[in-house]
Amino acid sequence: MFNEVKKSMQWGEDTLTLETGKVARQADGSVIATLGETSVMANVTFAKEPKPGQDFFPLTVHYQEKYYAAGKVPGGFFKREARPTEKETLTARLIDRPIRPLFVPGFKNEVLVMCTVLSHDLVNDPDMVAMIAASAALTISGAPFMGPIAGCRVGYEDGEYILNPDVEDMHDLRNNPDQRLDLVVAGTKDAVMMVESEAYELTEDEMLGAVTFAHEQIQPVIDLIIGLAEEAAKEPFDFTPPDYSELYEAVKGLGEDKMRSAYAILDKQERQAAVGAAKEAVLEGLTEEQQEDPNLGSALKKLEAAVLRGDVVKSGKRIDGRSLDEVRPIVSETGILPRTHGSALFTRGETQGLVVTTLGTGDDEQIIDALHGNFRSNFLLHYNFPPYSVGEAGRVGPPGRREIGHGKLAWRALQAVLPAATDFPYTIRVVSEITESNGSSSMASVCGGSLSMMDAGVPLKSAVAGVAMGLVLEDDGDYAVLTDILGDEDHLGDMDFKVAGTEAGITSLQMDIKVAGITPEIMKKALAQAKEGRLHILGEMSKALTEAGDFSVHAPRIETMTVPQDKIREVIGSGGKVIREIVETSGAKVDINDEGIIKIASPNNESIQKAYDMIHSIVAEPEEGAIYKGKVVKIVDFGAFVNFFGKRDGLVHVSQIENRRLNHPSDVLKEGQEVWVKLLGFDDRGKVRLSMKVVDQETGEEAKKEEKADD
Repeated sequence: MFNEVKKSMQWGEDTLTLETGKVARQADGSVIATLGETSVMANVTFAKEPKPGQDFFPLTVHYQEKYYAAGKVPGGFFKREARPTEKETLTARLIDRPIRPLFVPGFKNEVLVMCTVLSHDLVNDPDMVAMIAASAALTISGAPFMGPIAGCRVGYEDGEYILNPDVEDMHDLRNNPDQRLDLVVAGTKDAVMMVESEAYELTEDEMLGAVTFAHEQIQPVIDLIIGLAEEAAKEPFDFTPPDYSELYEAVKGLGEDKMRSAYAILDKQERQAAVGAAKEAVLEGLTEEQQEDPNLGSALKKLEAAVLRGDVVKSGKRIDGRSLDEVRPIVSETGILPRTHGSALFTRGETQGLVVTTLGTGDDEQIIDALHGNFRSNFLLHYNFPPYSVGEAGRVGPPGRREIGHGKLAWRALQAVLPAATDFPYTIRVVSEITESNGSSSMASVCGGSLSMMDAGVPLKSAVAGVAMGLVLEDDGDYAVLTDILGDEDHLGDMDFKVAGTEAGITSLQMDIKVAGITPEIMKKALAQAKEGRLHILGEMSKALTEAGDFSVHAPRIETMTVPQDKIREVIGSGGKVIREIVETSGAKVDINDEGIIKIASPNNESIQKAYDMIHSIVAEPEEGAIYKGKVVKIVDFGAFVNFFGKRDGLVHVSQIENRRLNHPSDVLKEGQEVWVKLLGFDDRGKVRLSMKVVDQETGEEAKKEEKADD
């Protein structure tokens, strides 16, 4: 009934297995990949005909984490998986980016790749397993896919690269000083296709070494996929790339001069208008049959690319007149919004980000429900890209994959320099509003985010800047690496290579390419050129701010204190009664964790001090011989009970009230009266013994003993 094919190999510390032929047999390609006890099923289907008039390649990648994979039930009211989580969205992008360039040019049939996590051993991250499964499913599907690819994760500890480190080792790297890298690399047999990383000030050579190490480690996985395909692959889909050479020659003849003149215009809006006019002129000159040709869009794009790319490689000059390694003019401003905790406006050429920092308390931390367990994050970065930033009128909706991906890239770049939570106990939220865009708004978010946090008083270890690099690679091998690319250079070039970091090293690296890979030589040159650009941008940023500014008067102040763990219950009280009373009385927010660390937050220092004193009186022990101010709570025949230390009461015996004999304590005291008392000690049963008569009731100081008169 089943025509099963299974291939296995030892990969790192676990066994990697690929199997097909038993599950989802109606899909064009279906593979279950298992590493250790983490299993992901990838299913590929593709349309056998393109939609009429479609002028783009409709590839869709979905990655789904099922809670049952880790033996969990989803939270919320509906108890089922709903909209994709940030992790699922980012993983779908990780898979999409290296496979998209490997489809045969001209293939515009709809392709759907669905990856489903079936089992998670809490050791091996399913994202890399999903990438391998997707590659294998595409390779056996018969689709015109020029793979296979494979991917892996690399760590860096004690100068050694680590293949596929455990999930736990990659979690919360900021608080793990030994682990300095979380790098994902995908590639083919011959070249690297995609890089994504979170790093802790690694040098360019260390990063290049990690990429090289990863490319070596994926080679046996590619061989395993090829072995599976040799036994299980379907017949290749009958697809011949369309030949539109005659149409291209007609388009080129009508529009090359006009397109070249359009790309000579420096202003983006004027240039786009001129490019649009050039295209209209081409259309007017074509026959009706040529105008209806489905390859017309491809021919026009090819003309644009030829004009832009040829001039760059031949003359070393770019469409805005810059040299290859030149960064556009930069203006940095901070403190531009009066009521926010921190703000910055970062402008680089025609790209601009308004970045705002808000400081919150522990209550504002994000709770993330992941397959490997719940955890909290005290650093949030949200990126928004409205249509007006590129001069367009478009639909505004919830954040898409692009916004989530760009925000995560900036998050990775900045979180490497954040202070430890024990030193700066705040939740930090950074929001980047892209107000203008023409090239690498994610790197503008990094620069603006660094300035904004320093403006808010966050003691960053160092300023961070980012720069986007591009590549034009010609068929004859000639190439040009471009610093600080424009939108058109990204759109029509062969690489988008983003590097962020400090003066000391790289904190984030992301690479996407549109050709079959780049060589180590090109990557080394791009990293070196990116370092020069990054240092230049850091110098420009320093003109606005060089260190953390003053704390905003509108930001909450947070004080931390630590109490013994056996006292936590007393601070919280039955049903939270005590801690609610502290919050209501002091006006401060109070947060306590299982380790006994308490954060007290308020814009008002008096509220913080009041809450601190109330908590201290609960957890501290009264000192024998110390003087306290108390309140009479009960009067009895033999003395008065005084509340003097938090909830603690003690007895002032009638003989200890005054230096004279009293008939009854009520002769001098009444309930609610404030008095000064000295703690004399504890009796055999642990009862508190207090004295009033040894304390001056007016000053609260210990009364001086009267000296005996001379005989």
